Amino acid sequence: MKYLFFFLWLLTNAAAFSQSPSRLRAFMQQTPSPAQAIPYGNNPKAGQYAQTKDAKIYYEVYGQGKPLVILHGGIVGSTYEMAQFIDSLAKTHQVIAISTRGHGKSEMGSGVPSYERKAEDVKTIIEAVTKDSVLVLGFSDGAYTGYFLAASHPDKVKKLIAIGAGEWKPGWRKFDNTRQSLFGLDSLYFTQQLALLPQPERFDKWLLSVNHYYSTVSIGKPVLGKIQCPVLVMAGEKDQNAPLKTVIAAYEMIPKAQLSIIPDAPHPAFLTNFSAVWASMLPFLRG
Repeated sequence: MKYLFFFLWLLTNAAAFSQSPSRLRAFMQQTPSPAQAIPYGNNPKAGQYAQTKDAKIYYEVYGQGKPLVILHGGIVGSTYEMAQFIDSLAKTHQVIAISTRGHGKSEMGSGVPSYERKAEDVKTIIEAVTKDSVLVLGFSDGAYTGYFLAASHPDKVKKLIAIGAGEWKPGWRKFDNTRQSLFGLDSLYFTQQLALLPQPERFDKWLLSVNHYYSTVSIGKPVLGKIQCPVLVMAGEKDQNAPLKTVIAAYEMIPKAQLSIIPDAPHPAFLTNFSAVWASMLPFLRG
């Protein structure tokens, strides 16, 4: 597997993806975004910045109620891919949608873009928005960030929904993402994303750093076993990036975990079967 979300390519048969260049889209999105769609991740009406130790991190706030942080996937991920969650949850919650470092309008910062750093970024934003602890919903890279946040700052996280994030052993996959390979998959998406980046000239070096980190990171009992809050570990049955056995292993390592497997769904289970994901997570959020 040569890049983070190869399964999405397998889900598409179209040779080209038509979309208005000025309208935000998710990676490998097959149909144009609705004209009235909120441009999550690039919405000046809701966007704000938080200064961390080494980077300005962009986030948007929607709705009112209990605070809930939303964290998107990595490399090919964006706040916009989480649109259905934001649309639905903002009706009952204060949604804090964060563009993690190196994505969208957030700076890359210095050093390795590790989950520890991303967790500290999220903590800074939480403290800027609310004095309360929060609910967290993360997908893939965002779910791993949620694991590290809950493990290192238990006072900040009430509950965590982690989609597509299992046990991670060093070297279990090869990561060799390049600008060429990513643009070859969806040039329009990456053209849009580079236009949002504060430092697009650093993109290639950032990719090298991310590739190395993903190839060497270890995520298991030392992190997952420290999580004190309830966690809903969710995955698609046919998740290629977080295989079922790794998801079950993570579930067994987390002290207060629940497990939800979406039948016949791939890594982004919510993009292929949002109704099943929504039905599974609602009782957890309300409980």
